[in-house]
Amino acid sequence: MDPASQDINLNSPNKGLGVDRSDNLSDVPVEGAVGNSANPLPPGLTEEEAEELHTELTKVEEEINTLRQVLSAKERHATELKRKLGLSPLNELKQNLTKSWQDVQTSNAYLSASATLDDITRSEAYKKTQETLSQAGQKTSAALTTVGTAISRRLGDMRNSATFKSFEDKMGNLKYKVVGPRGNGDAVSSPTDTTPTQENPPF
Repeated sequence: MDPASQDINLNSPNKGLGVDRSDNLSDVPVEGAVGNSANPLPPGLTEEEAEELHTELTKVEEEINTLRQVLSAKERHATELKRKLGLSPLNELKQNLTKSWQDVQTSNAYLSASATLDDITRSEAYKKTQETLSQAGQKTSAALTTVGTAISRRLGDMRNSATFKSFEDKMGNLKYKVVGPRGNGDAVSSPTDTTPTQENPPF
């Protein structure tokens, strides 16, 4: 039996049995092959050498195809073993990330950077900078609170001003003209009336 026609998967139930090799590349024309009139032989190469190279190329391509099949079978077998062990791709990724993080934490660069960072946080310059930033944050917070209070007070003053009340009256009149009197039998009130009969006041 020809070894090229045997199943190469060692875990296969067809081990050692003949397998249909209809996917061989030997029937596929190869560029530069003998007999291909579209591509003449390169200079300095005889027909006999070309035939030898063609034969060798065919064998190499068959070996490549065989290796691909072996690799594919091994990958399927590995996937099956992982499935039986309960190792999912997500678990595998988690394990890889955990191992990578542990490797990083034990690396010289990480340990050196960590030590340098510890030295920096203990330095006087760092402590002074931290205190300054803390004080600046407190002052900024106080300033923003003061500004917020001033704006609220100013808006309240503005709403109670004569100009704003005049504007509010004009808007009420405009609404009265656009919407008109209510058709539900209620008494129509003037927009300047201060009784709370409006369902939705303008402000």
